[in-house]
Amino acid sequence: MFLRNRFYYAVLAVVLVLVAGHFWEPLFVVGKVLLALLVLAVAADVVLLWRRRDITASRSCAGRFSNGDDNEVSLRIDSSYPFAVRIHVIDEVPHIFQRRDVGFDATLPPTGGAAIRYRLRPTQRGVYGFGHIRVFARTTLALVERRYTCGEPLDVAVYPSYMMLNQYELLAMSNNLTEMGIKRIRRAGNNTEFEQIKDYVQGDDYRTINWKASARRAQLMVNVYTDERSQQVFSLIDKGRVMQQAFEGMTLLDYAINAALVISYVAIRKEDRAGLLTFDAELDDFVPAERQGGHMQDILESLYGQETDFDESDYSALCNNVNRLIGKRSLLILYTNFSGLNSLNRQLPYLRQLNKRHRLLVVFFDDVELRRFVATPAHGIEDHYQHIIAEKVDYEKRLIVTTLRQQGILSLLTAPDKLSINLINKYLEIKARGMI
Repeated sequence: MFLRNRFYYAVLAVVLVLVAGHFWEPLFVVGKVLLALLVLAVAADVVLLWRRRDITASRSCAGRFSNGDDNEVSLRIDSSYPFAVRIHVIDEVPHIFQRRDVGFDATLPPTGGAAIRYRLRPTQRGVYGFGHIRVFARTTLALVERRYTCGEPLDVAVYPSYMMLNQYELLAMSNNLTEMGIKRIRRAGNNTEFEQIKDYVQGDDYRTINWKASARRAQLMVNVYTDERSQQVFSLIDKGRVMQQAFEGMTLLDYAINAALVISYVAIRKEDRAGLLTFDAELDDFVPAERQGGHMQDILESLYGQETDFDESDYSALCNNVNRLIGKRSLLILYTNFSGLNSLNRQLPYLRQLNKRHRLLVVFFDDVELRRFVATPAHGIEDHYQHIIAEKVDYEKRLIVTTLRQQGILSLLTAPDKLSINLINKYLEIKARGMI
């Protein structure tokens, strides 16, 4: 049993009346009457709440949460009281959220219930543990309240952002991908592969005539080409310490993991084959490029378990492993980060080596908070110095793009929260231009 503020206010009022009764005797009698009424009211409140009545509550949510997205949690509270009951509900959310505001007020009708919905946005992968549901019930008197402990503790696994896949799938079915910021890119030239030779029929392109086959058959024969498919797209995720910088509560590594999941899904929908390789000081995980059913689940499970030990990434070992594991020419999407030209120059020989046998796309991150600081006016000498340093770092980020272009290496400099959209646009551009 818990005493509410209204009870203490009533006790304070009775005490004041009784004290005043020492100076004016009729008030002392009034005070005693009020005290008796308060005792009766509390007793009635206790009887109403504890006499064979019950409140039940349950929690409903997805079996796994999507990292970086709003995930809905539903609470259902039912009452067996024959009168309306006011309640305050506290859901014990996982401690990692550090939230103390997941409390809700509601009124339950007689022998009725209510539904409560709220959303949680996780920013780290892993297992999150919910506790019990605490329901505090009170009558209209609201002098005391009864606590019910409902629901069972629940563990929910937080996976890379699979909700984004559902959004892309629904929009793709309705041809509304531009709503997500995905551009329509014109196809430049043909990117085709030979399929078969067939007899010439009126309307066939003269440029596809196979003269050798025509001479052997003594009639015109043409080559049939189809759009090249089943190209390999590998996501190479750097898990070193450079990917531990945080943006809006999520690390760059988690943004890269979410983008790798999305681009794998888009590649498979484009009938390419998607694969995955993660590394830091050594090769960590490798998923071969495939596109059969269930392959997305393999990629999702592999991405779910990715962690870092804050080592310096070994790009020489990366080159050796790529040459050993990936034989066919592929699109390699490397997720990493460079703080400046010096950090790029250390890895540039290995990037050139990767780009010789494959088409390499280097994805690294723009420092959004730094750019915001540069955009603010400077005040004072120290502030001017800080702005000069920040502008130099911001300039070097763009200089990295130019340096990579000079080496024939594709690059994508993007804000972390725009990574998935910008990467899909870049992938579609590469496909349309036949650059793989």
